[in-house]
Amino acid sequence: MSALRPYEILVIVDPRPTDEEVAELLTQLGEQVKSLGAEVTKMENWGKRRLSYDIRKQREGTYAVFDVSAEPATVKEFERQLRLNESVLRFLSTRVPIRKKARPAKTPEVLEEVV
Repeated sequence: MSALRPYEILVIVDPRPTDEEVAELLTQLGEQVKSLGAEVTKMENWGKRRLSYDIRKQREGTYAVFDVSAEPATVKEFERQLRLNESVLRFLSTRVPIRKKARPAKTPEVLEEVV
């Protein structure tokens, strides 16, 4: 089994359902990705926002972001399931780079000792 990698998955949902129905859909999507073997570390609902252009005759969409740790194959399968979901207008999966800790900068005293 390969290591889990961090991903950010942005989902734009149809704005016509009520807030409760959207919250239920987002909970279902979170459970769906968990059932595939991923770990959902955070889920944020950004609410309704105006789209840059119409998508399926909609001018607005409800935005949500999932922070997920998963294998690439798991994310690919989740994307396939999102394509089949009619409530999802668009989605974008992005692999988040792992940041390494920066080394402390050398102070002038240390630089003088080296010279």
